[in-house]
Amino acid sequence: MKKLLAGILPFFILSACSGSSTDEAAADKSLPAVPSSVGIKTQTSHSAILQWDEVKDADTYDWKLEENSQVFKQGSTNSTYVIIDGLSEGHLFQFYVRAVNSAGASAYSEPLILDFGGSADPDTPSVPGALCTDAPLLLSLDSTPVLGSKGSIKVFDSSDNQVDEIKLEDISGVSIREDGQMIPKDTVDKATIFNTTLDAIKCGSRWRIVHYTPLRIREKALEIKLHSGVLDFGKEYYVTVDAGVVQGHEGIAKGAWTFTTKAKPGSTSVLAVNQDGSADFCTVQGAISYSTSLGKDNSVQINIASGTYNEMLYIRDKNKLTLKGDSRQDVLISYANNESYESGTGAGTSSKPSLGSAIGTSGGRGMILADGCDNLVLENLTMHNTFGNEKGQAEVIYFNSNYKLTIENCSLISLQDTFECKGYVYVHNSLVAGGCDFIWGSPKACLFEDCEIRSDARGFIVQARVPEAADKGFVFLNCKLTAASGVKDGTMYLARSGGSSTYFDNVTYVNCTMAPVIASAGWYTSPSPNPASPTAVSGWKEYGSKGSDGKELNMSLRSRSGKVLTADEAAAFSSRKAVLGY
Repeated sequence: MKKLLAGILPFFILSACSGSSTDEAAADKSLPAVPSSVGIKTQTSHSAILQWDEVKDADTYDWKLEENSQVFKQGSTNSTYVIIDGLSEGHLFQFYVRAVNSAGASAYSEPLILDFGGSADPDTPSVPGALCTDAPLLLSLDSTPVLGSKGSIKVFDSSDNQVDEIKLEDISGVSIREDGQMIPKDTVDKATIFNTTLDAIKCGSRWRIVHYTPLRIREKALEIKLHSGVLDFGKEYYVTVDAGVVQGHEGIAKGAWTFTTKAKPGSTSVLAVNQDGSADFCTVQGAISYSTSLGKDNSVQINIASGTYNEMLYIRDKNKLTLKGDSRQDVLISYANNESYESGTGAGTSSKPSLGSAIGTSGGRGMILADGCDNLVLENLTMHNTFGNEKGQAEVIYFNSNYKLTIENCSLISLQDTFECKGYVYVHNSLVAGGCDFIWGSPKACLFEDCEIRSDARGFIVQARVPEAADKGFVFLNCKLTAASGVKDGTMYLARSGGSSTYFDNVTYVNCTMAPVIASAGWYTSPSPNPASPTAVSGWKEYGSKGSDGKELNMSLRSRSGKVLTADEAAAFSSRKAVLGY
């Protein structure tokens, strides 16, 4: 029997910006050597200090502690030692370390064995503690797995009821990116037939139908990501794998691979997410979906531990929800989605489609769909739609609500249509990056205060479709308009119009610093905006704009299509209270 385990997989940090480059820095260094003389300095019954020789030109060191090819702990340090605690008797661990610099990372060192009395028998299925209901399963093998073309992976409860299935025949309808994500070969739209490479994310009373990655190669293991919501709290399950699912693998019969799930979380106001299995949930969506059972208007905070969460999200039927990361730099929610993968801005369905039937409604091209919710807060997060540099609409988030959203100390990164919103939105101390219309929508009022608005390609910052002439629309207060390396000066415009008289192009910049990437004309006038002649209330407006050198800009060209406000006129856009009313 091959090694089997049900557990939590390691996370991998993705690039925070597809448009950035470290080629210039990397040219100064070569890859560092593999750390040598890796050894145990001290070991107690519950901890160990591991050390290694310093590597020339290394900036930091990545380390990981595994048990039966499953990451137990991992981290990064600029020292040549690490202290690991929280260990316990009855386990056999393997420690690895690698050197990292601006050119990249070395290979990991050969494993150092930490023996706490565990079993090293590779033919014995591991018996881990209870898993999160949204934990991925991991099939550990002797070599890198190669997927077959037929057969299924199935999960059953202890009463032999099948709760999930992944069919290898369905994998023929997807392509696999270099990062391992599966994407549909044909665009998912309302006529697409529901199969096991699609997921139905339930949140409240509705389902968002999206493409997802049920299987992923992780070195000498196969990660199995079950469909959303198929496991229940405090239950026993078993897994079967047909022969041929993995080429050369004889399969797994009933009873050989079993696991249990954790009990329901105890708190009704605070939920925790951690990929290492120590928290209430292992995915952000798992916690979001569960939060709807705690009451629509009950305040819930979801604390998200450091890691990379490769998932699309759906927030529906939940008010007063806060998603709070450990830190903006260490918590990354990322997935690749765009118009060519899944069409439209997206919506939910009132029922889950059955296998073999049309999905009825596409879940949309955004990474995060927040639908009809109020008082949603996103804090200390980086959110990156990683579809790449190809053209196509690809929202990080679509806030499809007439109510309130707050984004505090976050990064939102895509290329086209990064951020789309309605309602009343406050974005503070955050980065929004993109190229084409990367801030857009039809808000009553959306205020960006003390933010960085970064152009990662040539194009247009805003396309506004504001409902009423008197609505504040998009307002940028004390923001810095910057550009990624390689983006030419004069190639980014403050806004362009959608060219319709049914909505208004209300965009205002107050006391913003603008890099040379902003075209001297400021506004892109083809087609003409509505109104064509801006007023102090409606249309394109500026006040106090400065260059990167701090000097006031020459507004003679700007004033031909956008209004330069007076100090008294600018006061209506100069505070959160003035713009949003709260």
